Amino acid sequence: MNNKPAARKSRTHGRRHKPPLYAAVDLGTNNCRLLVAKPAGEHFHVVDSHSQIVRLGEGLSATGKLSDAAMDRTFDALGVIRRKLKHLGVRHVRCIATEACRKAENGAQFIRDVQTRTKLSFKIVSAKEEARLAAIGCHDLLEPDATLVMVLDIGGGSTEVAFIDLSDQPARDIKTLVNTMPISAWSSFPLGVVTLTERFADAAEGDRFDAMHQSACETFASWPKGEAFADRLATENAYMIGTSGTVTCLAGIRLGLQKYRRDRVDGQWLTLGETRETIGDFTSATPEDRARIPTVGKDRADLMLAGCAILEAAFASWPSPRLRVADRGLREGLLLSMMHSTRKPKRRRRRKSPAPSTPDQRANAS
Repeated sequence: MNNKPAARKSRTHGRRHKPPLYAAVDLGTNNCRLLVAKPAGEHFHVVDSHSQIVRLGEGLSATGKLSDAAMDRTFDALGVIRRKLKHLGVRHVRCIATEACRKAENGAQFIRDVQTRTKLSFKIVSAKEEARLAAIGCHDLLEPDATLVMVLDIGGGSTEVAFIDLSDQPARDIKTLVNTMPISAWSSFPLGVVTLTERFADAAEGDRFDAMHQSACETFASWPKGEAFADRLATENAYMIGTSGTVTCLAGIRLGLQKYRRDRVDGQWLTLGETRETIGDFTSATPEDRARIPTVGKDRADLMLAGCAILEAAFASWPSPRLRVADRGLREGLLLSMMHSTRKPKRRRRRKSPAPSTPDQRANAS
C-alpha cells in the first residue's frame, strides 16, 4: 500500500519538471505552418514542425472570397496539425491567420468553421502585428553594432516592411525586444507571391517579370514614410533581413545546394550584387529549368518569379548593400512572444443578464 502513493508522487514530480511545450500555427495565403518548441533561455529547441502548401488565397483577388477547394485543402492541413498537437500533448498553442483571412469576405466565417471542425482557435492578426512578430522572430539576426535594420517579409498575399531603429536601443535581449521592439515605421503592401502571380498570369512569359517588378516598384513608391529610410539603409551599420521562401530559396541557389539545408541558409549574408546576380540567373532561365532547381521545385517555381520581382523592387526602393537571409519569421516570433511577453492578456468581460423586473420573470429565471 505504501508503494502505490510513492509511485504516483514520483510520476507527478517528473511531470512538474518537464519543460512545457509551446506551439505556433501560422495560416497564410499560400502555406499552413506549425512549429512546436520548448524554451531554452533566450531561444528554444524545436520539437516538431510541419509546413503544407494550401493556397488558401487562390482566386481571392478575383472573387473576394475563399474558395471551397482552398478551404477544404486548409481543413485537411489543419487536421494534420491538430493530430500532431494532440499526440505531443501541447498545452500552450496560439494560432494566427493573416492576409487571406483579413481580405476575404468569408474570412471570419471560415475561422469560425475551423474552430468547429478542428477545435483550433485562430485569431486574424492585423498587418501591424504581423510585421512585429516577423521582426521578433529575427531578433538574433540583429548585429550588435547595427543602427537600422529593415525586415522584409514577402508573403503569399501581402508583403510587410518594418524598419527597426536600434540607434537608441542598447538592450537587445529577447525579453526587451518582445515587449518593446523599436519599430520606427512599418507598412503592409498588397503584394504577395500568389496575388502577383495571379494578377499577371496572362502576361507573356518574356514580359511577366518586368511587369511584376514595375508594379511592385510603384506600390513601394506610394509609401511616403519609406523615402526617409533609403539613405540610412545604405550605411555600413544598416542592412536588410529577408524572411520568406523567396529569399531562402535564392540563398540555396547561390550556395549551389542540391538539397535545402536550413543550417546553411539561415543567417547567411548576401551582398546586393550577389542577390541581383542570382535573381538575374533565375529569371532568365526557362520555366522548365526553374522548376528543376533542387531548392525550388515545380510547385514553387512560378511563385518564386513573383517573389524575385518583389525583392528586386525592394532593393530599388531601399538599396541596402547587404541582405541577411532568415529562415524564420512569424512562427518564431509568435513562440518567443508566448514565452517572454510580460503583457497581461486582456480578459473578456462577461455580459450580465438583466435582472428580472417582474415576479413572473424572476420565477422563470430561477
